Amino acid sequence: MNQIKTPKIPLMTYYLIALAVVLLGNLFIGPMLAERQIKEVDYGTFMGMTQKKEIGQVEVKSNQIIFTDKDHNQIYRTGLMNDAGLVDRLYDAGAEFSGEIVQQASPLLSFLLSWLIPIGLFLLLGRYLRSKIMDKESGGNAMFFGGSPFGNFGKSSAKVYVKSSDGIRFQDVAGEDEAKENLQEIVEYLHDPQKYQEIGASMPKGVLLVGPPGTGKTMLAKAVAGEANVPFFSMSGSEFVEMFVGMGASKVRDLFSQAKEKAPCIVFIDEIDAIGKKRDGQLSTNDEREQTLNQLLTEMDGFEGNNGVVILAATNRPESLDPALTRPGRFDRRVPVELPDLQGREAILRVHAKKIKIADNVDYGKIARMAAGASGAELANIVNEAALRAVRDGRRFANQSDLEESIEVVIAGYQKKNAILTTKEKLIVSYHEIGHALVAAKQTNSAPVTKITIIPRTSGALGYTMQVDEDNHYLMTKEEMLNKIATLTGGRAAEEVEFGSVTTGASNDIEQATRLARAMITRYGMTDEFDMVAMETVTNQYLGGDTSLSCSAQTQNEIDKKVVELVRTQHEKAKQILSENKAKLDELAKYLYEKENITGEEFMDILNSPVKSEAAE
Repeated sequence: MNQIKTPKIPLMTYYLIALAVVLLGNLFIGPMLAERQIKEVDYGTFMGMTQKKEIGQVEVKSNQIIFTDKDHNQIYRTGLMNDAGLVDRLYDAGAEFSGEIVQQASPLLSFLLSWLIPIGLFLLLGRYLRSKIMDKESGGNAMFFGGSPFGNFGKSSAKVYVKSSDGIRFQDVAGEDEAKENLQEIVEYLHDPQKYQEIGASMPKGVLLVGPPGTGKTMLAKAVAGEANVPFFSMSGSEFVEMFVGMGASKVRDLFSQAKEKAPCIVFIDEIDAIGKKRDGQLSTNDEREQTLNQLLTEMDGFEGNNGVVILAATNRPESLDPALTRPGRFDRRVPVELPDLQGREAILRVHAKKIKIADNVDYGKIARMAAGASGAELANIVNEAALRAVRDGRRFANQSDLEESIEVVIAGYQKKNAILTTKEKLIVSYHEIGHALVAAKQTNSAPVTKITIIPRTSGALGYTMQVDEDNHYLMTKEEMLNKIATLTGGRAAEEVEFGSVTTGASNDIEQATRLARAMITRYGMTDEFDMVAMETVTNQYLGGDTSLSCSAQTQNEIDKKVVELVRTQHEKAKQILSENKAKLDELAKYLYEKENITGEEFMDILNSPVKSEAAE
């Protein structure tokens, strides 16, 4: 959409720059220019001018001699020498002895010329610029000397997107059908509020969009404005908080004042948790945030039901918001904007694929399955990476392999072309990755293996095994979680079965297995000892899901023992599977060592084929 931008530099900043220029001129540049008016000469030149009677005025100081020519047009300076007859020669040459050749201006005149007049000129210029800006924004009604002398301090810096034919619409936002359905009602209200008022219904004053980063909360808000064809005020929560107390509250007042003038419109506050955090009653290190929140609460209460202003806000931390902000009457409706499912990912890929040149035979369904758990922003990045890869390879369009490789780039980083593993390390990594894949394949209810590689990546991974579910997967049974832990331990188990020793390559596997085992015990109630008692709580579910134990120290001890026991049991299970299939482990590891990449089809073909004699040996 077209955007009306406020000035990038507030006028107060302009005034401060002007004052700095005046200070610099008076403290440094002025004296330097004054010094440059005096011409330095040697003592011989001074003696020559004296003999030729070209000296006008002369001033003898303790360390220098300052003199002028006969016409007083140029001031000279030379060093003082031990010259006994100097005064007599100057007298004979007709020189005039002066106490001060370089005249100083009066203090009052110097102050006026150096400070008041420059500052006054800058102030007049700043006011003139401000009047022009206000005149442009208000249609020519601004007075020349009107407005605050503090420029934009306390003024809202919201970006205003006005009606546009090429703006974002709901059709440009894919994968969030439920969120769009909830927001469609807002659009209809802005189009025809009378329909709702006739039955006595009032629209929500505020709609809170919550979800992980990159799911398209800001884009959804812009799509609402695009569909409704109304002005859209966009501002981040952090922009309200200023270093001067009261400025944040002033910005809130100014923002809502502008919104009421342009109603019907939409006010969008991104990252509202920056100003909307809970007030815990303790002394705060930033009272400005609390004052800003109080002003926001007051403004939302002041809205009338039919004034045509709708507030949208977005956050990744809904649990941190103040209850007074999320109560009915303020933010009445909460719209989850979650990570897209399989169909949503496919729709998002198709939307972004329209922006690039892409082959007609691309299987978007397969790419969507491979990108399980990806957000809309990550899917857009995947499509863009595919286009970049096509350009690097000298092709005019992206294809299936470009998209598949771009998923690996987003997940594990670019291939490290300079990383050369030793023969032993390459063999260990081959067994490690085949260990994961073989344990997964020999268990039921495990996601099928899609690809195995031992090419190092920039993320630090020396190789990885990719598993992709065929369908959407919303629940995991206890058996599936145990199988996943066994698969995670399969890499280390393969090292032990083949080499009888272990390496550092399983560090990430250990972290994931431990986290999953602990969640089974403390959050999912999958042990008989603790039954359905939650021992752990999750905070910031959209920002990584930090956990904290809520039990006694003795219970924590028991939990640690159960976690170790659970992981050890699955580790032993993985070693048993690999020992029973040692021949296939050797055959697959040798094949991976030679090829460096194995597709899921190749892996299953070798696994289901008869064991080769050399592999059996």
